[in-house]
Amino acid sequence: MNRTLVGLLCGLGAASIWGGMYVVSKVVLDIIPPFSLVSLRLILGALTLAVVLWIRGFPTISRKRILQVLGVGFVGYGVSLSLQFLGTKLATAANGSLVTSATPAFVLIFAWMLLNEPITRRRLIALLLATSGVVAVIDPSSAQLNPDLFLGNLCLIGAAITWALYSVLVRKTTRNLNVLTFSLIAFMGGLPVTMPVGIWEWQTIGVGEITLGVVAGVLFLGIISTALAMVLWNTSFALVDASLASLTFFAQPVVGTLLGWLFLGEVITPLFLVGGFLIGLGLVIASRDDPKTRL
Repeated sequence: MNRTLVGLLCGLGAASIWGGMYVVSKVVLDIIPPFSLVSLRLILGALTLAVVLWIRGFPTISRKRILQVLGVGFVGYGVSLSLQFLGTKLATAANGSLVTSATPAFVLIFAWMLLNEPITRRRLIALLLATSGVVAVIDPSSAQLNPDLFLGNLCLIGAAITWALYSVLVRKTTRNLNVLTFSLIAFMGGLPVTMPVGIWEWQTIGVGEITLGVVAGVLFLGIISTALAMVLWNTSFALVDASLASLTFFAQPVVGTLLGWLFLGEVITPLFLVGGFLIGLGLVIASRDDPKTRL
């Protein structure tokens, strides 16, 4: 398969995993405070990748390169994930899906600024189509924008912006660097942000009752949503242009809605079908884009 197809499949795989993450996060956050949970997620993700690399063999990497990747991880896994979990805690899962769906738009801007990727007509049209599809799938009326949730929504906006910046930096940093190694080091870059606050939360706020369900939720967030999904996401941005890879992010609300229909008996409306079609159409249009056709 060509690089574009593999990259898109990896991005869709990551976004599909994250489609069910908001509901799991909301449940686990009722028991474990946000920064403690982010720290657990990064530690589990790092341990998982460390085992894989131990089996495959650790590559040689320079100290300068390590510091660069740690910095990228600081932005993505330290700042962005913390804002995402904090925003979900203070707002709602629906708000999390809606607000962070703005990520691809920010990726388009950062990719133009940092990677000199052209903003072409096709990519802009694809972004508008996919965004319209997300609005149809999510149904903005389910989100709550009242003043009591302002801080949570603000955190979610910050998460969308910083995740877009992280994703663009992935493409810039993973040139000539193994994605597994990059991901492991990047996870470590997020811990200096999350660990101190997580320890403070553990000592002052404490945690609720740890049940098998909570343990399963933490393992899902750490091993599947972090180790596996982040490697898939990073691979996507390593293989194809950031503005194209970012469109796979829109698979999240589609998968989330399908899971709600499958496990929770939620109703799939005609708007969902229209939205899913628009998202798919946007991906097809963007994948056939000619980067030389600038606006």
